Amino acid sequence: MGLILNKPVPDLNFDALLKTLDVPMQGAHSGLGDAPVQANDPVYYGGPVETSRGFVLHTPDVFLTDTSLSVTEFASLSTSMDILAQVARGQGPTEVRLALGYSGWGAGQLEDELRAGGWLTCPADPGLLYGTMPDRLWLAALDKIGVDPRLLSSKSGRA
Repeated sequence: MGLILNKPVPDLNFDALLKTLDVPMQGAHSGLGDAPVQANDPVYYGGPVETSRGFVLHTPDVFLTDTSLSVTEFASLSTSMDILAQVARGQGPTEVRLALGYSGWGAGQLEDELRAGGWLTCPADPGLLYGTMPDRLWLAALDKIGVDPRLLSSKSGRA
């Protein structure tokens, strides 16, 4: 499974998501004070599968043993309402990305696509994951691996 993190859901932000889920926010306005997630922060379209299911990709400084999965040394994935409630109270992880839905592949499908050259990959790092604006994420990832997007082609082949 994977999450798309550069496509905000139109007209949906963290505050609207919490209201829909009936999760109270702390405070009168943003409710988050100096927390890393603010009320107007976007919720991302994580992918086409189960678009009503929420995912919280976050730093592992807050880890819920029963509902969090360690992804890397700087990223955990949670699906619990408890983590959203902690974020809403300003007690959540240092960095957070919220997504609805996910992208999924059958057994061996992604590996086959990678072998066929269907994907460009780059090493993940906290700067890309948490510190890059969504509209710059694709270009920043390409830059990290030294690829000029102007040289990409929609046609595939083998050299």
